[in-house]
Amino acid sequence: MQTYTKFQNVALFTLRLITAAIFIVAAYYKLPFWSGPIEGVSTAMTYLMMFLSIAEFMGAVAILAGFLTRWAAAGLSIITMGAILVVQFTMNTGFVTPTGAGWNFPLMVFGGCIILTAFGAGKWSVDFRRKEGKTNL
Repeated sequence: MQTYTKFQNVALFTLRLITAAIFIVAAYYKLPFWSGPIEGVSTAMTYLMMFLSIAEFMGAVAILAGFLTRWAAAGLSIITMGAILVVQFTMNTGFVTPTGAGWNFPLMVFGGCIILTAFGAGKWSVDFRRKEGKTNL
């Protein structure tokens, strides 16, 4: 089991909070797809958005609690890469735009997910408590 300094645990916890907040908001903004067909949106895209609203919310809750953090972050990394591809290639948005973020924001979120996948949740997490309990058996 990897041990981290207090500062590293604070940093991982802060990253988990920020990442969870981003994905909870992203899931929230997909809720209109549950109320019925949206004009100009295909049925397949509607079902994809419905699926993503669940996956993003569940992944965010898992990361927030620090439960199966590496798996949740890996799954959210895949979703974020999809978001980058859509923003870059489908919407033809640049890295940054004069009026706001381009695909630089999803790239930053992707980086955070990769860090959580690589380093885990830290000491203040369900994952740590589960591992600690197994070592005391």
